[in-house]
Amino acid sequence: MNDILPDEAERWEAFETIVRDWLRGYGYRPIRMPLLEHTPLFKRAIGEVTDIVEKEMYSFEDALNGENLTLRPEGTASCVRAVTEHNLLYDSPRKLWYMGPMFRHERPQKGRYRQFHQVGVEALGYAGPDIDAELIIMCQRLWDDLGLMGIKLEINSLGSPEERLKHRAELIAYFEAHRDQLDEDAKRRLHSNPLRILDTKNPAMQALVEAAPKLSDFLGEASLAHFNAIQDTLRAANIAFRINPRLVRGLDYYNLTVFEWVTDQLGAQGTVCAGGRYDGLIAQLGGKPAPAAGFAMGIERLMALWDTQEADALVERVEAYVVHSGTGAQAAAFALAERLRDGGFATLMHCGGGSFKSQMKRADASGAMVALILGEEEVAAGEVTFKPLRGGEQMRISADDVGEHLAAMLLGGYGDDEDDALQKTDFQ
Repeated sequence: MNDILPDEAERWEAFETIVRDWLRGYGYRPIRMPLLEHTPLFKRAIGEVTDIVEKEMYSFEDALNGENLTLRPEGTASCVRAVTEHNLLYDSPRKLWYMGPMFRHERPQKGRYRQFHQVGVEALGYAGPDIDAELIIMCQRLWDDLGLMGIKLEINSLGSPEERLKHRAELIAYFEAHRDQLDEDAKRRLHSNPLRILDTKNPAMQALVEAAPKLSDFLGEASLAHFNAIQDTLRAANIAFRINPRLVRGLDYYNLTVFEWVTDQLGAQGTVCAGGRYDGLIAQLGGKPAPAAGFAMGIERLMALWDTQEADALVERVEAYVVHSGTGAQAAAFALAERLRDGGFATLMHCGGGSFKSQMKRADASGAMVALILGEEEVAAGEVTFKPLRGGEQMRISADDVGEHLAAMLLGGYGDDEDDALQKTDFQ
């Protein structure tokens, strides 16, 4: 578990702003669930014979009342629990999203921590392949909005529960016939969750897994039609994809569509976003049966990818730093800073005293585009010394004209977009 310090936290906020705007554009509304849930919720939803439940959950007994509680390892089960508990599907489908920390006790590595953060998106009450395709297409839009390159899509279909049962029987028979080639983890899962063997990372088992019976050979007409409709929609939207028959996901609640967005720029842990359809989960958790689909993306992994692709320009910078010295200058500086903020300018005012030289060092280090200097002479004249810090000529201007000059600087290419800068010319 790690701290997110100010420089990085500012980039997180820039990322979160983009994400909120992106989700609003697709009609998704926010929901916030507690970090703690009853442990049985995750055992029922995720599956008892999964790495998450068996090895990774932070679970404990509440000393006050003996309840078994767990820090949430993922968000879908909590979201479905909340939707069911509050009967949110009583009149219409719901498009919901959430963002926040999750917890898994696993080996930390690049972009993966024991407290990690996810953006989760859930489309509840939608049955057709169109919503599956939209979930995938909207991910591509986010990559474009973030300026991320090199993220590739893999998809698969897990079919219906009945089709998986037939495949499961064939899979067990196949692996039983090659039991001497299975590692201990695969032997343990052979009869409880053989599908997960297909997701093994053991190099010694790769050839065996490649030759195993494929679920696609067991899909019926309806499942194939659903999967083909998704592919047709993705092709029409110019979304490239690869069908990965070994893509099974680590959660038991999925059916039909599963997908992952992966990259080779983060080492072995290359998945940045994953999801699919989970039509049986709502009923499994006590709600009225309803279809559902969704995905989750790891914020740490996306931020790590963002770092490799130099997306710093998306982080908003301080625009003005107010320097002041002399009798009466501090009050005038406070007033100027507040007027600038009223006009929409991000403004730092120097606090804590210090010489003019030390204040100017702080102004430059802040990343601000301009230092606004107020001394006794400026205050008496009703003026401000306007000193660009990233190139440009220093000048003395009327205090009433500061907003106009700062907006003009932004229009001149100092890092803000034209529409925003034009709005800020309304400073007066």
